[in-house]
Amino acid sequence: MMTTLLLLFSCLILRPIAASYATSVNLLETRSFELQTNQNAQPDAGTVKRPPSRNRKKPLRKPDVIYYPTPDETVIEMLRLADIKKGDVLYDLGSGDGRIPIVAAQQYGIRAVGIEIDPKMVTVAEERARQANVEGLVSFRNADMFRSDISEATVVTLYLSDKLNLLLRPKLLTELRPGSRILSHDFHMGDWKAERMIRVPWEKGLFRTIYFWRVPAHGTKGNAKRPR
Repeated sequence: MMTTLLLLFSCLILRPIAASYATSVNLLETRSFELQTNQNAQPDAGTVKRPPSRNRKKPLRKPDVIYYPTPDETVIEMLRLADIKKGDVLYDLGSGDGRIPIVAAQQYGIRAVGIEIDPKMVTVAEERARQANVEGLVSFRNADMFRSDISEATVVTLYLSDKLNLLLRPKLLTELRPGSRILSHDFHMGDWKAERMIRVPWEKGLFRTIYFWRVPAHGTKGNAKRPR
């Protein structure tokens, strides 16, 4: 009689417990297999965070001024005032999106170089030159204008600040050949009086100012004194 009761207890109580335990073990094994499978599977390309490109250049240093483009009308007047001739080479110091060198190449067929410290703007300028089909005449350098050799330039364009123009003035007078032309949008050169100054109509009745200088013969003072 006792044996019969024990067998009945085993059937009614222990079997469900054993079945529940087996189900739990199977679930754990299944989950473990799924995790292992997911770890071995290739991740979805759309969710992968790509590492930053090693080819991306870092700025050489903080830019001297905030970039603001020269209006197109002013660009055209600066180049007209420069009296560009065949064989001239234009350097734009702080070239931004490259508009001045690009227009110089398009309209006058001369070689032009842009020097820009921000590598992102150099990339923009190079793409603009490609779209304008002047990449054979125009080049852009990610460089510090104070450390760049500008001696081959016969025309130099600037859109910087009064302070930066003064800091650049000794370099311009030393490295550029006599007769080279310098044009600055909106900013002067202290006591170096401009040979010409014109105003270009802008928006809302305002004007942009262009200053023009010509490098004097080396060894002559002219009115181009070094900043004190």
